[in-house]
Amino acid sequence: MIVLGSDHGGLDLKNAIKKLLEERGIPCEDLGTHNGDSVDYPDFGVAVSRRVSEGSAEKGILVCGTGIGMSIVANKFPGVRAALATDVFMATMAKEHNNANILVLGGRVLETKLAREMVAAWLDTTYAAGRHQGRLDKITAVERELGTRLS
Repeated sequence: MIVLGSDHGGLDLKNAIKKLLEERGIPCEDLGTHNGDSVDYPDFGVAVSRRVSEGSAEKGILVCGTGIGMSIVANKFPGVRAALATDVFMATMAKEHNNANILVLGGRVLETKLAREMVAAWLDTTYAAGRHQGRLDKITAVERELGTRLS
């Protein structure tokens, strides 16, 4: 299951991505926003990231105007590896090297065709593991350390 979320700046692109997922037969859930009214991106970033962090969704896709705000909020959650991508290479590397479980896109900086190609690349890429796993393990260790210290 892939969960989707956007603010008003990412609404159109999120809807195009949702259509791509449906065309590919990939189960998805749209957590909003559902109209063009101005909203706060953290509300939707939290909703998607919480689901991925808790394991009730395998992956997420977040879209705001630039993708920067959504990236910041998503990476606050334990176990979330949210990657902001601006081209197909970055989307591919986000999965292959970082095993990103949330892809973040900018609705005001990406053309729909390119964004669809990026999502397809991210979905179709396999995590390489190997030397990359040790790096992810270090990130997990930091999350654990900080989680204990902040509690």
